[in-house]
Amino acid sequence: MDTAQPDELSAEDARGVARIVQKLRKAKRVLAVTGAGLSADSGLPTYRGVGGLYHADRPATKGMAIEVVLSGAMLQSRPEVTWTYLKEVERACRGARPNRGHRVLAEMQSYFDAVWILTQNVDGFHAAAGSRNVLDVHGDLHEVRCTACPYRVRVETYEGMTDVPRCPDCGAGLRPDVVLFGEPLDPARVGRLEAEMTRGFDAVLSIGTSSLFDYVAEPIRVARAAGWTTAEINPDATVVSMLVDVKIRARAAAALDRIWEGYLEWWPHT
Repeated sequence: MDTAQPDELSAEDARGVARIVQKLRKAKRVLAVTGAGLSADSGLPTYRGVGGLYHADRPATKGMAIEVVLSGAMLQSRPEVTWTYLKEVERACRGARPNRGHRVLAEMQSYFDAVWILTQNVDGFHAAAGSRNVLDVHGDLHEVRCTACPYRVRVETYEGMTDVPRCPDCGAGLRPDVVLFGEPLDPARVGRLEAEMTRGFDAVLSIGTSSLFDYVAEPIRVARAAGWTTAEINPDATVVSMLVDVKIRARAAAALDRIWEGYLEWWPHT
């Protein structure tokens, strides 16, 4: 029986780490696709996981599916409902900081020609940790903009906001600059991802994401078809688990820390 502790790696995962390290030694361009599982090690909920926020019986959702409550249509018709849930999400993030996993991805920038991050997370942790090439396709919860005029502001907390915050310039409703259900992704970010995928990567790592959205799973599919190295770090099985070269079932921060430790042990001897 495997008796590894939560922050330790099983023997199988340790072998997977060694394989990834070996592949990274030859890599020049790396893409990391990240989800809520990476920020879970900062104390944030994974939303769809046990104890997460995506439950219809939570008071903030008023018995409705989260896809309804947190949708662009609901924000337009009943903004107070959407803002109630947005505030709960922000409250869950409040006081949290980037963890070792975020910092590893930021440190990698000094050792490869390019490290790009495609993230679904809206917590802003990748940028806070120092990563520069971040495609936050779902936006940033702390960037707030007006729904009617150019006004926008960065806020550290939603504390003290009214039920439906109003623009100080024109009086229209405010909203976080995030992609809600039923809304399109930012074409500029999508275009940049497509451009970088066209340039190609030597390794694509899926980290802490269930890969339920097609645009999140697609980089793994493209990488597999192109013969690039692929790996997944996720305790759960996902739609890309059977597509990757290496599957690690450990927590994201612990696995990334071990991968980077192994890479740096090799680095000075090149």
